[in-house]
Amino acid sequence: MYVISAFKRAATVALVAFSLSAASAPASASSNISGSISIGIQGSTPEEKQAISNGLFLYALFQGLQGDEAALRQLGNGNAAGFLQGGSGNFGIIEQHGDDHTGTLTQQGNGNAFGLFQFGEGTEGHVTQQGNGEGGLLFQFGF
Repeated sequence: MYVISAFKRAATVALVAFSLSAASAPASASSNISGSISIGIQGSTPEEKQAISNGLFLYALFQGLQGDEAALRQLGNGNAAGFLQGGSGNFGIIEQHGDDHTGTLTQQGNGNAFGLFQFGEGTEGHVTQQGNGEGGLLFQFGF
């Protein structure tokens, strides 16, 4: 439950920050508007980290993603992704929906888990986990 409430808090903070920045900016009718919104969730207790790890494993299983240590799923054009893993027992997912996303995941240590999920267009995410037993998620939405 704490992971869900942390996600709700992170989403609320991101939405408020985005709304305030939009309210202070003058409105324009440009067709070249682009940007992205990122929401990151990092486990802070061993139980939260384990819950993230278990959730990523189940997600990969249900999605039919192949790979014991790293799973990659790209649906779109012009996407690029890479993994660098050292240690043992690390697990990572990079999933890209849309076009022109770039994502990397570096995991050093043992028993780390991370999911990088990119949607829309043109997001860029580079994640590094160091240590042991870490767990986290990053959701990016590009427009």
